[in-house]
Amino acid sequence: MPVPTESGKHARSLLREKAYESLRDAIIHGTFLPGEKLRDSELEEWLGVSRTPIREAVGRLEVAGLVHTTPGRSTVVSTIERKTVLDAQAVAAAMHALAVRTAVPLMGSAEIKAMTKANKEFAAAFANGDADAAMRSDDEFHGVAVDASRNETIRSVLEQVTPVLRRLEFLRFSSLTGRQSIAQHKRIIDCCRRGDAEAAALAAQQNWETLASLVDFDTN
Repeated sequence: MPVPTESGKHARSLLREKAYESLRDAIIHGTFLPGEKLRDSELEEWLGVSRTPIREAVGRLEVAGLVHTTPGRSTVVSTIERKTVLDAQAVAAAMHALAVRTAVPLMGSAEIKAMTKANKEFAAAFANGDADAAMRSDDEFHGVAVDASRNETIRSVLEQVTPVLRRLEFLRFSSLTGRQSIAQHKRIIDCCRRGDAEAAALAAQQNWETLASLVDFDTN
């Protein structure tokens, strides 16, 4: 097979992904605040990459609802809008329920152990007030079912809608009900262990629906 003439393909893909992740996390964690302008030249200097991966990352951020761009003018960090959060929450809840429903028949002891470990780490992080570690552990917990479902469309949709929710969770971390989430995670694990896909899916959906309580806060 002839080798394509294009070189450095994976290196460029990695640059694009890293640029996106860095900008996404900076917005989620509040480094970039709502209404703040993002200037390409400053982002180039900060990230150490060219304008092309930055513009591609900004495009993905706009699809995720984290920034708003005006062609030829500016890129501004989006405010946290109630409807945007509720829409993202509804989709995330449905996708996680589908992932769990699909994954349960395919799960084994390794997946149950991974979920249990992630939930313990989530509980410890929440008790220590470590928002970053708590969100990371929560991602790992729910990621077990997403991985086990073997459905890349679910993963793609969640990558689009989850950042908006994580942003609100970081902003209102002290308002999250950690004990409730821990208990809900345990219920999901128990249902998965029993092989009850429908009950596990319902528990997963209810777990994501609890974020609605955060939307009533003033988020601007």
